[in-house]
Formats: sequence, structure tokens, C-alpha cells
Amino acid sequence: MKLNVFIDDEMRVVELPEGFVEEAEDFFAKMDADMDRGWQMSRTWVDDLTPEMRCQVAADRILTALHQDNEKMLMLMAGYILSRLPGVTDVRIDTNGEMLETEFIIPSRL
Repeated sequence: MKLNVFIDDEMRVVELPEGFVEEAEDFFAKMDADMDRGWQMSRTWVDDLTPEMRCQVAADRILTALHQDNEKMLMLMAGYILSRLPGVTDVRIDTNGEMLETEFIIPSRL
């Protein structure tokens, strides 16, 4: 599985080994449980996050992982997005501090 990550004018392909998403499901479930209590999304508190909003949180963590050269977190967050938004191919991460502006490309929805 792979996810194309766009940040400003740069693109990075995150490739996950076969079985990675399935093996990380316990971690993803913990993320979901944490977000079930609501989340601060930039300047807005959101009580009930949609699947897309949850993936926007994960995309924001991708940005942090890239800045910190944290390959494990990068793979986990990409895996979360791939597992929660079936068919997603690309994420365009907002870098202006507005998590809700991060966009996902799902070709089947076009």
C-alpha cells in the first residue's frame, strides 16, 4: 500500500509493507478511542470527529513526523489514513495551521 503525501510543492510517497495496516490496527483503535473524546483541530474544538477529520489529525502528525525524521510515526499515520479512508491515494497537507484544510484524494469519489 502507498500514500502520496503532498506538502506545499513537494511530494513524498509513503510505501507500507504488506500486512502493516493489519498489524497496526490495535494502535489505530487506540487513536480512535482518544479522538472519541473530541479533538482540538487548529483553533476549533470538535466533539464528534468524522472519519475525514480523524485522518486530518493523522495527516497533521505526518507533517510533524517528517519534520522530526520519525519514520515509524510517518508509516503509522499513513497506515491510519489508508485504513480509515478506503481508496485514498493522496493527501495534501495544509501547512498554514488549518488542519481542516487538509485534503484527501479518493479517485472513486471523483
